[in-house]
Formats: sequence, C-alpha cells, structure tokens
Amino acid sequence: NLSSVLNAGLKIVQKCFKYNCVVLFLFCLQVLNEKKLQEVDSLWKEFETPEKANKMKETTSLVFSFSIASTALVEGKLSKNLKKILKKIVAKDAHEQLAVADAKLGGVIKDKLNLSCIHSPMVTELMRGIRSQIEGLITGLPSREMAAMCLGLAHSLSRYKLKFSPDKVDTMIVQAISLLDDLDKELNNYIMRCREWYGWHFPELGKIITDNLTYCKCVRKVGDRRNFASSDVSDILPEEIEEDVKAAAEISMGTEVSEEDINNIIHLCDQVIEISEYRTQLYDYLKNRMMAIAPNLTVMVGELVGARLIAHAGSLLNLAKHPASTVQILGAEKALFRALKTKRDTPKFGLIYHASLVGQTTAKNKGKISRMLAAKTALTIRYDALGEDTSAEMGAENRLKVETRLRHLEERGIRRISGTGKALARTDKYQNKSEVKVYDPSGDSTLPAVSKKKKIEEVEEQEEGVAVKAKKFKAEMKVLWMHECCPFAFWTAWVFSHLLLLVIF
Repeated sequence: NLSSVLNAGLKIVQKCFKYNCVVLFLFCLQVLNEKKLQEVDSLWKEFETPEKANKMKETTSLVFSFSIASTALVEGKLSKNLKKILKKIVAKDAHEQLAVADAKLGGVIKDKLNLSCIHSPMVTELMRGIRSQIEGLITGLPSREMAAMCLGLAHSLSRYKLKFSPDKVDTMIVQAISLLDDLDKELNNYIMRCREWYGWHFPELGKIITDNLTYCKCVRKVGDRRNFASSDVSDILPEEIEEDVKAAAEISMGTEVSEEDINNIIHLCDQVIEISEYRTQLYDYLKNRMMAIAPNLTVMVGELVGARLIAHAGSLLNLAKHPASTVQILGAEKALFRALKTKRDTPKFGLIYHASLVGQTTAKNKGKISRMLAAKTALTIRYDALGEDTSAEMGAENRLKVETRLRHLEERGIRRISGTGKALARTDKYQNKSEVKVYDPSGDSTLPAVSKKKKIEEVEEQEEGVAVKAKKFKAEMKVLWMHECCPFAFWTAWVFSHLLLLVIF
C-alpha cells in the first residue's frame, strides 16, 4: 500500500523579488487514488493538467525552514528538519510506505526511523509528473517567482556538487596581487619619467614636492612654471610649501619648453593620476577579498603579505598543506638552495619578512619572531582553508600571543643593558639544586685502587729532583763532619779563606 509521497527539493533564492533570504522548501503529498499508481506507463496522463494533478494528491504538510544545513539531502543524508517532519508522519501513518526519489536517502530513513521506504520506476514516473505540475500543486506562488527560484536552485546545487563557492575563489586574489605588483612597476616608471621630463623645465619643483601623486597633480593643474605665480594650488599643497614653490618658480634655472611639450607632460600626469586611483580601488578590492576568504591570515600578516603567500603557493588550500617551516621561508627559494649548495646558513625568512610584526623587531630577534609568526600563521591558514567559521577571532588571538612574545624579548634586552653588574650576574641560567642524595658507585669495590701510570716526563722530573736533593745532602754532611771530627782543619780553612778575601779587597 502506497499512501504518501515525499519529495524533498532544495530551493535557494538570493534577493529574488520579495524573498531576500535563503529558503529551504519541503512538502509532502498524500495520494488519494492509489489504484492509478499501479499503471506506470499511463501514469503521465494523470499529470497532463493541474486539475488532474490536484485530484491525485492532498497536501499534508508545508514547511519553511531557514537552515542551509539541509543541503545534505543532495548527498543522501538525513537533516534535522526532515527528521522532525518524518517523525510526525510516522506517528500518524506508521503502517504505510514512503516513496522516495533517492534510494540512498530511503535507506538512511529506514535505518534511522524504522520507516518502510520504496524506490521504483513507478516512483520515478510519479516524481516526474509532480515536477511538471509543481506550479499547480503549490498554491500562492507566482510563475515568475517559481522560475527565478528554479534558476537559483540549479546554480546552488551545481556549486554544491562541484564544491565551488564564489565567495571562496582565491584565484581572484592571485590575479589581483599580480596586477597590483604590475601597476606599482608601471606607476613607478611613469612617475620617474614625468619627474625627469618636467625637471628640464622646472628642476626645483622635484626637491620641494616629494610626494609623487601630489607632484603630478600640481604639474597637471599649472603646466608652465610661469603660471605658478597666478595659480591657486592650495587644494593640493600646504600653504608654506605653496609659497616655496612660487618663490622657486620665479628664479628657476630650468629651460624653456614649447606648448606641445607641456601638453604631452600633462597627458602623462593624467595617466599617472588615473592609474593611482585605479590602484587604490584595486587595493580596497584585494583587502575586502582577503577578509572574505582568509580573515585570520589577513589579521596575522596583513593583506599584501597574505595575498603574496597565497599567490606563491597557488591557492589557499595548497598553502594550508605547507608546514610552518616552509611558510617561514616561502619566497626565499633561491637563497635557500644557494645556501645548501655552498653549505652556509639557510635564510630565516622569505615573504613573511615584510609582515609588520617582523618589521618592528630588532635585528637579533627577527629570527625568533619570524619562526613563531610562521607557526601561528600556518594554523590560521588551515583554519581559513578548512574551517567553516568566517570570524577572525583566532587570528587576533594568535597575533596577540606573538606581540606578547615580541614585547618580552625586547624588554629582556633592555633590562640586561640597563642593569648593574650584580643584576647581570643574576640573569644567568637557573640550575636547580636537587636535595636528592646520589648513590656513590665507588663503594661497590673493596679492592685497593690501582695507581695511575706516570708519564716519562713526570718520571724524569722526579729523578732530577731526587738527584739534586742527594747532592745537597752530601755537601751538608761533609761540612758537618769537618766541623765535628777535624776542628783544627776546619778553622784553618776558615781563617785562610778570610785572609785571602782581605788580600783581594
């Protein structure tokens, strides 16, 4: 007995007429005449007109849900909202069967809710007939809105099946940062050409105005240097600089140029101003795109460095596959392989060197900060690439940790420099003095210790010392024998020696 038909359709509408939200539309139909379902080949005749289709069914439930989680129906998974609706159906008509268009979804419903489901060619034909007369079966929905909803459904399901989201396209970041670098190069060439070209006519202006865009705007507005005296450039230059420019224009040593030359220089200034404005617009676009795709990475290292890391790796997902050590030296491949070839020290940082946290660090601490920054950046990259949350809280927390570490390293260096000698002595490495007694292995053996064999040099020195002592002792004994045993000979020798000394002196 087939008495109820479930048709789960996903209709996502973005800013479509009066619907300005994401809508999941789910409805169930009660079949009134079940005998007509037995003839599969002639079932299409019952759906030729909306009137015939309405005779076949009775709407039993109509539910609007604002949860995008029900997109799991596409993969044959049971969502919470569908589960609630089916529980109501089971409570009312537990003895009936449920016809489903997806066999995989029917198996899940049978396992979860113990509800008998059926999927057959008859069900497929029935679903086809329901879709053909969907406008007549659903009352209160105009045909124009139905067409727009069907179009939105087709686009959304296609993106979902391809795992594609227009908000997560990192290819736009790769192209934007490449274009930004090209614009910087072209802009620099144009500005240098403009300064050199107009410098022949007014060379003093380049030393007074250092900002390139202000220089081009000033040249475009005034033209010939003789017009500075009568021109008002207060909207471009500050008052004190304007006075310096007018004073320098009166005594300028530049050469005279024709009107055609001035016009060409002005056209070049127009190009510089236009490219500068477009570069500002492109930078804002890149900043917004980075905050949408990789907000945590943007908070950690900034928009430009984060975009260059993504462009260097090819995509955000490829960058997420790199370890922190690779992220640290990403962009310094030439220096790395040159160091490995010459067996020298490898580089400590690559593109991450241009991050603000590394830039504000002293030279001796750049390696430590870049290593810690790369570790935290690798975590934020994986969170942005694989996580569903779009907030930047994780990036802010990790940046705070890096800043705390940086502050600790900088303050420790200042404290050591400004401390006294005693304070410096206390900054040595702490060694814990354990009170646990250590076993002495020398007490294991009762044998006498074997004396260490002496070296040849030590033996020779010892023998020389013994010989000197023996000679000295022999002389002392000889003097003592003469004093005690032969006193006459001793005193005779003593008198004779003193007389000899008196004769000599």
